Amino acid sequence: MMRTRPLKVALLGCGVVGSEVARIMTTHADDLAARIGAPVELAGVAVRRPSRVREGIDPALITTDATALVKRGDIDVAIEVIGGIEPARTLITTAFEHGASVVSANKALLAEDGAALHAVAEQHGRDLYYEAAVAGAIPLVRPLRESLAGDKVNRVLGIVNGTTNFILDRMDTSGAGYSEALDEATALGYAEADPTADVEGFDAAAKAAILAGIAFHTRVRIGDVHREGITEVTAADIASARRMGCTVKLLAICERAADGQSVTARVHPAMIPLSHPLASVREAYNAVFVEAEAAGQLMFYGPGAGGSPTASAVLGDLVAVCRNKLNEATGPGESAYTRLPVSPMGDVVTRYHISLDVADKPGVLAQVATVFAEQGVSIDTVRQQSRNVISGDAVASAEGGGRRESGEASLVVVTHRAPDAALSATVEALRKLDTVRGVASIMRVEGE
Repeated sequence: MMRTRPLKVALLGCGVVGSEVARIMTTHADDLAARIGAPVELAGVAVRRPSRVREGIDPALITTDATALVKRGDIDVAIEVIGGIEPARTLITTAFEHGASVVSANKALLAEDGAALHAVAEQHGRDLYYEAAVAGAIPLVRPLRESLAGDKVNRVLGIVNGTTNFILDRMDTSGAGYSEALDEATALGYAEADPTADVEGFDAAAKAAILAGIAFHTRVRIGDVHREGITEVTAADIASARRMGCTVKLLAICERAADGQSVTARVHPAMIPLSHPLASVREAYNAVFVEAEAAGQLMFYGPGAGGSPTASAVLGDLVAVCRNKLNEATGPGESAYTRLPVSPMGDVVTRYHISLDVADKPGVLAQVATVFAEQGVSIDTVRQQSRNVISGDAVASAEGGGRRESGEASLVVVTHRAPDAALSATVEALRKLDTVRGVASIMRVEGE
């Protein structure tokens, strides 16, 4: 039997996502009521610019006093889509203190202060749901913390930023340079006027922190995540990846150590084989690959941003939280019971693709190989190319045969798996060689 008294919802923020949430709540009111078991009523909408016309929203609901809205005492659920750290953090804690559960899409806040917010929610017996904070419409947070709660997740590997995936996809498919691909992303609305949060990896790092915390039942903050962006990725890197049968993606990688005693979380561009499922993720789409002990390999795919996809995730959380409210229960809170330490990037073991600008003369390859050997980094393949002539794909052909005049060449080295710290030491030693004119690029190779 449906309860007639409506559950009251406060909407904090009414931008692209917030306005879509309000629209769906209004147009799908009957369906939402049927799924929840009670009607839901939009009780107030907190905004910064009240004069702006918001189609479909009763102007009487608009307020600039968000604090007063969440303090009313009759609010059942507060939906926070403001973003940023403050005033969002204070508004969320105030909502908990005055009887409301919270649905949030705020990845930055949850990655920075999620543990404290969960603690306040638990103290007051409230829910904190945030499916929309990671990968937009893709159901990911709830499967990790509920569906896989009885399993052991060992690795989460994903494309969690649509802007960077669009840029790298364009560079790969059209041969465009980074700046040209970024301009196209901006023109199409995939990139903000200031794209720093996306292209420098901050957005993906926040999502990686959230995913690692849920997957490994430990506390991971954004400061624990190693972060590199895509601004240094060149057309030459993309071309080199294709010669290896790979493509370049900005990846968020969260891993449990082999001994189970620590975890790592990192975001950086990487080459992945074209045979890997993530290699086929195109345009501005997101996808996350999860490796669990019992379930095996799982992949979640879909649109990762935008008003409608993100609103879909928000409304899914709203239904779950409202159901809990009616049943006088709460859903799963923070499960950071393992308290595993986060290992530094230097402990990460993977393969590397290194491109060097070197003097084009005999003996160079031997010097480079010696540096790798001294640091304990094993070489898998080598390709040396002069400015106009490819001299071979193996050590023997690169070093032997025929007289050549001194000039410039590029040397591409792909390593076997090695610790990141050893690779960093190798690069520093290479830079000191007189025959190495510069280290053109360093990229990790993942997904093999």
